[in-house]
Amino acid sequence: MKRLRAACLAIAMALAMGGFAGKAAAHQINLSNARVELSPDRIASLEIALKGSDVDRVAGTHVFDDKSGLVDPARLAAAAAPITRYLTAHAVVEGADGRPCKAGPVALAPDQDGVVARFAWSCGDVAGDLVYRSTVLIDIDPATKQVVLIGGGPEAAQALLDASETEVRLTAPPPTLAQVIARYVAAGIEHIFLGYDHIAFLIAIVLWARRLWPVVKVVTAFTIAHSITLSLAALGIVVIPSAIVEPAIAASIVYVAVENFFSRNIDRRWRDTFAFGLIHGFGFASALQEFGLPRGAVVPALGAFNIGVELGQIAIVSLIVPALIALDRVLAASRDAARTASLVYTLSGIIALLGCYWILERTILA
Repeated sequence: MKRLRAACLAIAMALAMGGFAGKAAAHQINLSNARVELSPDRIASLEIALKGSDVDRVAGTHVFDDKSGLVDPARLAAAAAPITRYLTAHAVVEGADGRPCKAGPVALAPDQDGVVARFAWSCGDVAGDLVYRSTVLIDIDPATKQVVLIGGGPEAAQALLDASETEVRLTAPPPTLAQVIARYVAAGIEHIFLGYDHIAFLIAIVLWARRLWPVVKVVTAFTIAHSITLSLAALGIVVIPSAIVEPAIAASIVYVAVENFFSRNIDRRWRDTFAFGLIHGFGFASALQEFGLPRGAVVPALGAFNIGVELGQIAIVSLIVPALIALDRVLAASRDAARTASLVYTLSGIIALLGCYWILERTILA
């Protein structure tokens, strides 16, 4: 078991320190990016970027080359008509009352593995507020998102569109710092509660816990570790492909679950948790990339997201540990009796199987 632990810790450190290599793919599946700039004469210039394979899904084209992983310029030029029809139907600038602006021509260009579309609307005849509405990709997959930058330069306001929110007001003031922080705290909490693999990891870590202090050490070590790699990855300092990170997260779940069969001592588990937290931090960074970081408030947004993740972890552990202690009292003959081994072994076995499934899903079945 010691050799297995040493190997796992070495892998974790290698992942954390060895990711100074190249950037990840230029575009993500199910995520598009847009920038809208409104001129004083009410000309709205729009640029939309999305992955080439997503373009093929929505427009019925074949511009993305699976072998090279890039968009073929010749195929893109030949498929301009259906792509333009799709984008102009699903991304529009208009008045808040629904009065349409006049659409201009669309220019398409390849961008490595993605496609960039540039077009403009003339809104001089439309009075009042203007809105940008987008259902790009959402019409085929409600889980998709679009990060929208409003304005030019580093101080551009930012919005996130999805199936529940498909429009943003272009003439509204940018969000306040408090609104940005609240949004990213909520995003961090949401991610940890929807991240079933992270929850499984936390449960497996504390299954033998009977005292508060070891749990505090475990959670603190995990928080410090994932905060380091989350920050490095979100700022683009360290980049590790999700094809490596996601299976590694699943492997960490298997490890801590299997360890429960060999050791009941969680006092020293904070070391393992710190090492694996470095890996999980890269997973958190992938989720943060879906939201993007507002250019004028990178540090507050990053800190807020991290706080949200931590609040979610504390909430989960605060539910798990008291529930386990309550089960002790119900199942054991006395309050001081050791936790029923069959309960821990059963839960650990289930979690280990889930981890194995996630490894297969993220490698062979991917």
